[in-house]
Amino acid sequence: MIVIDVQQGFINAHSAGAVPVIVRMVEAWKSAGAPVVFARFQNLPNSPYEKISGWTRLRTPEEQAIVAELQPHLGDAAAVIDKGTSSVFTNGAGLVLAEAGWTDLVFVGIDTDSCVYDSAIDAYHSGFRPWIAVDACASSGGEEYHSAALLLARRNIGSAQLITSHDAIRRLTSTERAYS
Repeated sequence: MIVIDVQQGFINAHSAGAVPVIVRMVEAWKSAGAPVVFARFQNLPNSPYEKISGWTRLRTPEEQAIVAELQPHLGDAAAVIDKGTSSVFTNGAGLVLAEAGWTDLVFVGIDTDSCVYDSAIDAYHSGFRPWIAVDACASSGGEEYHSAALLLARRNIGSAQLITSHDAIRRLTSTERAYS
């Protein structure tokens, strides 16, 4: 499972509701002995986000911090990937994931309409089978952005790849091999 950018700077009234679902999934993954990877966005000075769109948030350590509810899980994560782009497939992260032998990646996190969607699309194009746990994702911009991203994901990676957190946990813990 890849936990995308569940950071203080992305938490607001639109996104906070996904955090307990994400925590429950991380705990289920750990209980099953399955790997969890955390991605952490950093908006560096002179980034395209600043130069093109004027967005300068996610610069401070406070904004970049993974939410307190997930902090206890960082120490035993399979990896923590710092990234300066929306997709987790940067700085050789795709190679690290491929070398681990994983074929399926379950995505949860914030923002559905950028970092989660872009990571799932890049996973698809990199030969992984991406899964998006729709109730374990949110967009800080609001429900319309979350829904728009899921609409595009249904079209571009397939509606079967959009699952609930309950389905993801059930598949993980079932006797038949749901993820490889």
